[in-house]
Amino acid sequence: MKAPEQLVAHLQPEIWAAANRLHLAKIISEFSHELLLQPEYISDHNEWSRYRLSAPDATGTVYYFNARVMSLQHWHIDTNSISKHTNEQEQPLDSILFIQEFKSLLNISEAQLPGYLEEITSTLYGSAFMMSRPQLPLTELAKADYQTLEHAMTSGHPCFVANNGRIGFDANDYEQYAPEADQPIRLIWLAGHKSRTAYSAVSELPYATLIRQELGAPVLEQFNKILTDKGLQPDDYFFIPVHPWQWYNKLAIICAPDLANHHLVCLGYSPDEFNAQQSIRTFYNRSNPEKHYTKTALSILNMGFIRGLTPYYMDSTPPITEWIREAVGKDPYIVNNGFTLLCEVATVGYRNFYYEPFGKQAAYNKMLAGLWRESPAKVLQPGQQLMTMAALLHKDFQGNALLPAVISASGIDTASWIKKHLRAYLTPLLHCFYEHDLVFMPHGENLILVMENQVPVKAIMKDITEEIGVFRMRTDIAEKGRRICVEVPEELRILSILTDIFDCFFRFLAPILDTQCNFPEAAFWQLVADCVYEYQSEQPQHQQKFEQYDMFAPEFILSCLNRLQLRNNRQMVDLADPAGSLQLAGTLRNPIAPFKRAIKVTPELSNAVSI
Repeated sequence: MKAPEQLVAHLQPEIWAAANRLHLAKIISEFSHELLLQPEYISDHNEWSRYRLSAPDATGTVYYFNARVMSLQHWHIDTNSISKHTNEQEQPLDSILFIQEFKSLLNISEAQLPGYLEEITSTLYGSAFMMSRPQLPLTELAKADYQTLEHAMTSGHPCFVANNGRIGFDANDYEQYAPEADQPIRLIWLAGHKSRTAYSAVSELPYATLIRQELGAPVLEQFNKILTDKGLQPDDYFFIPVHPWQWYNKLAIICAPDLANHHLVCLGYSPDEFNAQQSIRTFYNRSNPEKHYTKTALSILNMGFIRGLTPYYMDSTPPITEWIREAVGKDPYIVNNGFTLLCEVATVGYRNFYYEPFGKQAAYNKMLAGLWRESPAKVLQPGQQLMTMAALLHKDFQGNALLPAVISASGIDTASWIKKHLRAYLTPLLHCFYEHDLVFMPHGENLILVMENQVPVKAIMKDITEEIGVFRMRTDIAEKGRRICVEVPEELRILSILTDIFDCFFRFLAPILDTQCNFPEAAFWQLVADCVYEYQSEQPQHQQKFEQYDMFAPEFILSCLNRLQLRNNRQMVDLADPAGSLQLAGTLRNPIAPFKRAIKVTPELSNAVSI
């Protein structure tokens, strides 16, 4: 444990000012994108336009900045141009004050505001921490190994303004458990009595097999001895992996009755060392990379949710995996594309009977569960490397993007590189939508790219049982897994592509290509359109669906993520009714609509032909 003053050594005036400037650019950009703010145009200067924002809740306070408004109403802001003036006197930039100055426009209640400001402050704290640490040169990072890249990511979710809150961590916890701290972590294990603990897995992975693979015979023998020394029978228990923070801050106290009565038994640490991933509660086994990812409950508030795991969903996870790897994983088109599903193969969950009367969604009932997911290390072929797709949006703190270095290292031209990425990423997601009525949450952190010489050759999708939806009832899914079958209005279904991929990922990728790769934004969207048409030409049997869910519609509904968090920063979305939780505000012009091909009908042809 560090000395008190060492924990805040990164909080220096210059670093804090830089963190606020960078964050304020994101606030203005994203809140303007979601139509919460309406910047006022002043004038044009070269490729930039000058804007002002007058603060309604701070008399005499005005912000000025330069920006380019790009496709999808994306505000590309010159970070260095932002200035704040109060009664014509320049003031330092302060993200926390900005939220307070514009609170009347943000639709945030007085009750929600302090908690939201805490998340903003914590996000800034994390940025300052990362700014204070050495960074690999981008040319080196472009060729770095998977975990080096994973822990070099600094931006969090590209859309959310309060995206690294981690409320619940103290300053020591941050330096020990935050992904960017990149510290080795050992998991604590508990034994849960089978009267309260359930294990569920795919058919080929019974409990004895899984636990032997994960712990090894010596540790298994050691843990069993702890039980027998207490006069307990090991066969009466399932072992549960636990995040150390969760044990010390929650379980040791909240589960005290169960511990006292040996419904739960603490077994101590296992020897393997893990790396926390960007999703913070998922761990990569650095001691044995071929072993499973381990996902644990973590009762901290981060980006709109308490990050627990519910034992009531755990038994439905393997049946969903069984269905998806059969129906989708064996789809010949998916197989030929190389798209890989990182299956969640086993779960364990513990029920606390004291808190069950308060409902399955109560945070107290999401404190003790674990999940095992396949390791991406197992899918690599010789000469291949892994890269989080979030890396394609990564910039250093001087504003230089990683993507140009990756493309340069690949040895191919930018257009060819983009085509490879679209084929690996967009094409299979289109197929899942049109062929299987299936959608994922395909943001950068949820995708792993398989690279050959810095060229993407296929994509690996993770979080395939929680962040997933099927738009029709499937009787071939086991009944307990049918929670993924969701009712979504017809007009909103295409948003799973146009919002989740176009607005939440491509919107940020296109400006990097335009401003740092010398590849015009329009040329990027042309390639996206070409990719869609290529897929449609390969799957003509879905022509009716292509028309019903038109990728080339002139505009689509703007679905706002920050509005969700501003409304309720502890539970943004009802997972049982995600469509009912949406915050919609106006429309966006579809950037591939201008590339829609005309339909030519001739007397000689009975069918329409696109040209």
